Amino acid sequence: MQRKTTRPRLVQAMMDILTLPDLRRKILFTLGILVVFRFIAHVPLPGVDIEALGELFEQTPLFGMLDLFSGGAMSDFSVAAMGVYPYITASIIMQLLTPVIPRLQALSQEGELGSQKINRITHMLTVPLAALSGYGMLSILRAREVTMEPLGSLTVASIVITMVAGTMFLVWLGELITERGIGNGISIIIFGGIVAGIPEIVGRGIVDARAGNPGGLITYIILALVMLVLIVIFVEAHRRIPVQYARSTFRGGRMYRQSGSTYIPLRVNTAGMIPLIFAIALMQLPGTIARFFMDATGENPNFWNTINSLFQANTALYNVLYFALVIGFAFFYTMVIFEQMNLPQTLQQQSGFIPGVRPGKATADYLNKVIKRLTFGGALFLAVVAVMPFIGQQITHVQALVFQSTAMLIAVGVALDTMKQLEAQLTMRRYEGFLK
Repeated sequence: MQRKTTRPRLVQAMMDILTLPDLRRKILFTLGILVVFRFIAHVPLPGVDIEALGELFEQTPLFGMLDLFSGGAMSDFSVAAMGVYPYITASIIMQLLTPVIPRLQALSQEGELGSQKINRITHMLTVPLAALSGYGMLSILRAREVTMEPLGSLTVASIVITMVAGTMFLVWLGELITERGIGNGISIIIFGGIVAGIPEIVGRGIVDARAGNPGGLITYIILALVMLVLIVIFVEAHRRIPVQYARSTFRGGRMYRQSGSTYIPLRVNTAGMIPLIFAIALMQLPGTIARFFMDATGENPNFWNTINSLFQANTALYNVLYFALVIGFAFFYTMVIFEQMNLPQTLQQQSGFIPGVRPGKATADYLNKVIKRLTFGGALFLAVVAVMPFIGQQITHVQALVFQSTAMLIAVGVALDTMKQLEAQLTMRRYEGFLK
């Protein structure tokens, strides 16, 4: 039984965690894997000018976001340069293909065995995606003359194979965390990369404050804190749909009807950060293509120079289109996920019903109506998160910092999920947790 203490709730929870051998072992194992990840992220690949690569990343927001996922490994051009992004892409593709391909749909309904088979297919799909991503990145670096010397075919192949191996190694580390540590392993790896970039962000802020803009930096910090609070609220926000169950059982030769009630939690932000990834990838496509055909700086600008200048992250046109795309992808991805859940059929199979709503088509129509209303709020929130870097720089005139609201969204989601798992472990052992 838990003991009554006068210590603060958070301090007591941390002490309880340290006193439980199995939970302490899981946390130490997770921290150890993160240390290995950070070591791997600093093993460089040859043939690239790091200073020129840094300038390229400052000019290309998509690379900046991918570098965020890899914890700076991409901007250092290390063996883990691609991070776990190819695996995330493969997982998204599998989620989209599952309701379309009958074989995958059947596997998704086979329980744990089907999930393992789908996960195996996702791993196999990650390898070619990582190879294509690595070769594409290397091709862009060669086109922008970031490589220090011409690279031969054998050198290019060895670099790409090494980057694929680095990605698969990080995926393996993430799965080890899921099995033996605490939290979702892939999410923890991404979280570790984001946290590793915080010192550099703080350093940029200090330099900007010393340069004569302390007021802008303070305003920037206030905006970041407000965005942090809003992210926590929207990540946790959900609507509870009441559900009642009625079942018949036989006892002693007689039939008894049993009833119970629960609820379906429909999240406001069901899509998570996936719409942001889709939207920023699409918005970066015109500028990326334009860089291959535009004239060099100092020459007469052509059509592709104009396209490249229009699709920069600091332009109003870019952010308006980005805002609209995030809303569109949020609705699309939420509808795909909601269709895969197949809640009306599941309720009917379990003898459940929503009070005041007839089973079958009426339940499906009601849930679709509710999820569309919720998704509008969630999509609007994601769109605001997407353009917050532009808004923050326009208000504060702090150009040295990039307001990584996307990183904040990921970090908050992973932190809350991990805390809930720790809470469940403590509650199961009759200890008081973090949350009220």
